[in-house]
Amino acid sequence: MDGFDLAVPRRVLFGPGRAAELADLLPPLGRRVLLCAGRDPARHRSLLGGIDPVAVVSVAHEPTVDEVRAATATARGAGVDVVVAIGGGSVLDTGKAVAVLLGNGTDPLDHLEVVGRGIPVERPALPCVAVPTTAGTGAEVTANAVLASPEHGVKASIRSPHLLAAVALVDPLLTLGCPPGVTASSGLDALTQCLEPYVSPQANPATDAVAAAGLRRGARALRAAYEDGGDRTAREEMALCSLFGGVALANAKLGAVHGLAGVVGGMVDAPHGAVCAALLAPVVEANVRALHEREPGSPALRRHAEVARLLTGRDDARVEDAVAWLRETVAALDVPPLGAVGLRAAQHAEVAAKAARSSSMRGNPVPLTEDDLVAVLRAAS
Repeated sequence: MDGFDLAVPRRVLFGPGRAAELADLLPPLGRRVLLCAGRDPARHRSLLGGIDPVAVVSVAHEPTVDEVRAATATARGAGVDVVVAIGGGSVLDTGKAVAVLLGNGTDPLDHLEVVGRGIPVERPALPCVAVPTTAGTGAEVTANAVLASPEHGVKASIRSPHLLAAVALVDPLLTLGCPPGVTASSGLDALTQCLEPYVSPQANPATDAVAAAGLRRGARALRAAYEDGGDRTAREEMALCSLFGGVALANAKLGAVHGLAGVVGGMVDAPHGAVCAALLAPVVEANVRALHEREPGSPALRRHAEVARLLTGRDDARVEDAVAWLRETVAALDVPPLGAVGLRAAQHAEVAAKAARSSSMRGNPVPLTEDDLVAVLRAAS
């Protein structure tokens, strides 16, 4: 290990009740606020205190290129100088993307990977404060924003250190209202975002530390949070799992689960976390099989065994136990297979071909062929 860089927001504030600090954080950052929120922007507007936003954007689902373009135009017309995003991952990604586009005077397709021009973001974003209300994506601490492009049938990212929020304000109490379905899909996404960076070839000691802590906390808290949404201890553990997963993926990348999920999410209407959950056990199996066949000396095999111990809490756990734990948890949280959310067998080859070109695949512990990916999709359906 020669060294590493660690990308994180300028400030990360964590703790129950800390959302009350939001109004005091804003004046030094800006006074003309764009509020990005979910379906009901009034729900968390009180967190702004006496600050009246000059523009409000409601994000009802995973953002599209056109929706981010329209939100940017609204914010620019209102003379916004700071963005506050309060909500789930889609809200946070919208806020971060708008802040970058405002700071650069550019269009989403200028920077979007795969389907856009992929031009690097050159100038800083407007200050963005990211306040998650779900424990899942870790978007409050990631250096990317995921946008859907319906015309291309895919989701892709804008990536840049400038996508890091100025402040990540994580208050586990804001997740108490999450319904069980959202808790399940977002929580399994958080768990995936700790697991994939842990087995990534780009892992380093810092990402290992947070990813391992996230796996351990998420494994013991996810079902508790699902079964009792008012369990504050479980909610705090899941908020940390999500936060740690975001830090880990921002610095060590993801893998085949997210490479496939980004394509599947562009083709069917299903929660991102639920798609990841359906794919997780089949991808782990495919990776371990490919490692044994193609790279039997890879340290990623040892890392997968460590994942098994972290998930199960057993010192003697093997990779097979990790797969069993994942399957049992996905079933207990009532996550549907991909076929049940609309992905057809006839689409598998197209998904595999597109996923093979995704940036997430660069973080997979072993190269997977398109045939390997089709087999994963079949197993997840």
